[in-house]
Amino acid sequence: MFELGAGTQMIILFFIFLALRVPVAFALGLSAMYAMWDLGFGLDLVGDLIATGVSKFSLLAIPFFILAGALMGSLGIAERMIRFFRVLIGRLPGGMGVVGTVVCLFWGAVSGSGPASVAAIGPLIIKSMEEDGYSRAFAAGLVCTGAALSIVIPPSIGLIIYGVIAETSIAKLFIAAIIPGLFMGMLMLLTLPLARRHHDVHGTPALDRLSPDPYPGLPYLQRLWCAFRDSFWGLMTPVVILGGIYSGMFTPTEAALVATVYALFVGGPIYRTMDLKGLYKALVDASSSSAFVMFVVAYASLFGWVVNVDDLIGQYSTLLLGISSNEWVVLLVIMVILLIAGMFMDAITIMFISLPIFLPVAHQLGWDPIWFGVVVTINLAIGLITPPVGINLYVAANITRLPIETVARGALPFLLTALVGLAAAAAWPEMSLFLVGLLD
Repeated sequence: MFELGAGTQMIILFFIFLALRVPVAFALGLSAMYAMWDLGFGLDLVGDLIATGVSKFSLLAIPFFILAGALMGSLGIAERMIRFFRVLIGRLPGGMGVVGTVVCLFWGAVSGSGPASVAAIGPLIIKSMEEDGYSRAFAAGLVCTGAALSIVIPPSIGLIIYGVIAETSIAKLFIAAIIPGLFMGMLMLLTLPLARRHHDVHGTPALDRLSPDPYPGLPYLQRLWCAFRDSFWGLMTPVVILGGIYSGMFTPTEAALVATVYALFVGGPIYRTMDLKGLYKALVDASSSSAFVMFVVAYASLFGWVVNVDDLIGQYSTLLLGISSNEWVVLLVIMVILLIAGMFMDAITIMFISLPIFLPVAHQLGWDPIWFGVVVTINLAIGLITPPVGINLYVAANITRLPIETVARGALPFLLTALVGLAAAAAWPEMSLFLVGLLD
């Protein structure tokens, strides 16, 4: 009679826990503990494995990048940046749709978390797009997809996790993700003509109807200068973070701390928008988001240990390679698995479960680990906007008070462009590796 191994039982038990609505972190931990007991190791190793799993220096970047994004949202820095882009490009065809896309891409260079980006800039963008004649559902869909690119555009929590698991350069991953992330943002703009039926009858932006207008009666160039002056220090955030990393002044982990200190500096003595209420809100939001991520990382270390000890890596890698001798078929299978997994789990959990199996396959097929990391991350970014468990959809639904089904329909055109971007990044590794090659 066929007998399932402890590792396979662990995976089955994990999905049973998810079906019973057990939180992801605890589903990972409980299923892994059962497998450890079944393998005869008991639970004596649990504490040591959890401590080892979270005591990686690179992981310190996660809470600080989340905190930096939360601070810039609660201290009014994000609002000033949105105002600048609204004045700069809001008169182009598509109006606030173009502005919303650009702001989402820009915010991706500030916060590496998709849900946190939706929460920070979503209310402002959605409100402005509604005032510009777009439907609330379409605006929410744009924000969901643009914010999903936060885990592709560096600095990215997803790329940090991948770098830790794959033991590869996080700085190179950041560089490699720039062109694919921008390309996907440009593809989002192609959906705006589909929204003409949502736009106002004049087909022009509603800048003058936005309330309050901080620059009433000024000509365009003066408005632009005033908006740039007011938002300059916020606009410099990606320059400080990414410039410091790529120039070698500090590591990606150190950059996260620099970003936090910079956000406090800008919100404090420069803009003077910092108060105890805003600071408290940012700390609470960042703490809850960081706690979720680190709980998953901690219990995923148990899961990964069982995967290694029970040789699931060898078993499933051999199975995957046995599907076809064509590497493109294998890559397609991996991407489909990741896209389906993204419908039900968060990106970090998927990485810890799947990468120990997929990375040996990538190595055996001679794939570049940097390119493969970008492709994996794009897959998981798409998972943030795919129901039934697209986290960005739930955050946007909470902001807009719309049913999640309505938000999902609004995100559908952007989902299709994201899939095109994924296909392009997978088919042309040069898109990811071009900048890495220049800077090597």
